[in-house]
Amino acid sequence: MCELLGMSANVPTDIVFSFTGLVERGGITGPHRDGWGITFYDGKGCRSFKDPLPSCESEVAKLIKNYPIKSRAVISHIRQANRGGVSLENTHPFTRELWGRNWCYAHNGQLSDYEGQLPSKRFQPVGQTDSELAFCWLLEQISNEFESMPEDSQLIFDFLRSLGDQLKAFGVFNMLLSDGEYVFAYCSNNLSWITRRAPFGKARLIDTDMVIDFGQETTPNDVVTVIATRPLTNNENWNIMIAGQCVMFRLGEKLHQFIPKS
Repeated sequence: MCELLGMSANVPTDIVFSFTGLVERGGITGPHRDGWGITFYDGKGCRSFKDPLPSCESEVAKLIKNYPIKSRAVISHIRQANRGGVSLENTHPFTRELWGRNWCYAHNGQLSDYEGQLPSKRFQPVGQTDSELAFCWLLEQISNEFESMPEDSQLIFDFLRSLGDQLKAFGVFNMLLSDGEYVFAYCSNNLSWITRRAPFGKARLIDTDMVIDFGQETTPNDVVTVIATRPLTNNENWNIMIAGQCVMFRLGEKLHQFIPKS
């Protein structure tokens, strides 16, 4: 399985600390050696860095670790290939334009028996992964349902949840999706998140010997939410999501959440 990393913040924030932990899982503490990618939003624009090499060996990943790009919304992914070869076109995150916005998506899991079940005319996959095909189908459904981004964010949240439920029926579907303003997370089996706000403390990574004192790196008004497949630190309380749960963040704050009844 692949691993996901996302961030939503109310001020431009770098994700170097969390990304450093994720990179270790791309071949050192985890088996995800089949490529990695990260997308940073900057206003309506976004910049993506992707490499089919393992993140633990990638010179591009070293650049990201040493060059703290600040953003309010970030989507990242490390890949363990199951459908589609190890290549740049099959490397997440994937991006497409809809309503004049750059939409970014990454998926963890594997879908089966979906042939012919996920048609899309406007959006077409470039690579061969089930993940990108599902992204194209998802955006097609959104564009068919809405002419533009709804003013009421609850509407798009509920619709994304229904699409996630449909895709989960084909297998494991953990997803991060963003248009630069909202960051949406859907859990099929493994996803977690944490919101950091004042008073900030120290955090210690699980995958490498690194500790950061967020109190020295932030202001009292900062709000930063990090989403990951598995918790990245071992001294903080992460929210562990359950199957079918989804949550939407804006500027670091939890905006909408759905938790299935047990």
